[in-house]
Amino acid sequence: MKKALKRIGIVVIILLIAVGAYVAYVFGTYYRLPDKLTLEVKRNGENSYFDNNQDITTGKFYWIMTYNIGFGAYRRDYSFFMDGGKSSWAKDEESVIAGICGMGEIINNVNPDFVLLQEVDIDGTRSYHVDQLELMNQFVKGYYYTYAQDYDSPFLFFPPWEPHGANEAGIVTYSRNKITDAMRRSLPISESFSKLVDLDRCYSISRIPMDNNKYLCIYNIHMSAYGSSDAIREGQLAMLFGDMETDFKNGNYVICGGDFNHNLKADNDENAPDWAFPFPKESLPDGFRMAIDGAREEDIAHNSCRNANEPYNEETTYTVTLDGFIVSDNVTVNYYANMNWGYELSDHDPVIMQFRLD
Repeated sequence: MKKALKRIGIVVIILLIAVGAYVAYVFGTYYRLPDKLTLEVKRNGENSYFDNNQDITTGKFYWIMTYNIGFGAYRRDYSFFMDGGKSSWAKDEESVIAGICGMGEIINNVNPDFVLLQEVDIDGTRSYHVDQLELMNQFVKGYYYTYAQDYDSPFLFFPPWEPHGANEAGIVTYSRNKITDAMRRSLPISESFSKLVDLDRCYSISRIPMDNNKYLCIYNIHMSAYGSSDAIREGQLAMLFGDMETDFKNGNYVICGGDFNHNLKADNDENAPDWAFPFPKESLPDGFRMAIDGAREEDIAHNSCRNANEPYNEETTYTVTLDGFIVSDNVTVNYYANMNWGYELSDHDPVIMQFRLD
């Protein structure tokens, strides 16, 4: 009996040492990128269909799209463990590649002047190490683009049945016209354990010169979803609005798009999960408005995001509009729509907008 207890004690000690070592590894490797990081601007080949060297002009209409591509995992039958579902990884490598290619085809068919993407995996256990930016670049040809990292996790051993692993992902901004400079801003996040899954939230600012010596400033954002308090939400929006207001006061044109992880339609929804917090429109700075507020009801009847707590069921799955655009008052919105792809390729569907700079 003494020998058995001794062996059990040794096993317990070994397990405690292993757990302690893993916890030390996770917290020891945790880091955040510095704020106000200059982003590298690249160009994805040539495209004779359009002239990238022309400055943007006032009085002309342009198209912009935002799309959270969900690291290529979210098909209609997919549920995500962080939302109360089952899976942590995509089904397989082939489905990831097919999903990214499908979303690349959608972008090609819309043929927008600007594209904002979120949840683009560069190298991830959850997405079978498919470089999704490289793959997407095979479809979005000839554009200038920037990549801003907002997720780079150590190897996470949860959930135990399918450990989420180590993943690097970010947000990508594409522009037909030349981006002359771009910056990454680090958003405030929770300092609790939840920071390990909400790792390094940020937004990017891409500045594109115009023919009137001003700039079109395009903000790409993916706000926190998990474990966010009121203070974190307010802090993230305060930073974002401060930068936008400064650009607008300098005479520039501002469009902010992406996944706000806030309900952009309703002021209150009793059935909404915690991550679908109503967007505080009253906090928008002077000179800005939500573009969705001017849209026709039939164009935004479809919501841009579904809950991933279960495979998509049109009758039972909760849906909400988290994705969209904020514009400054010198931007006229001519058309705005939540595209309806039935969440076939992601838990988000894209949002498109046609605009003019006045």
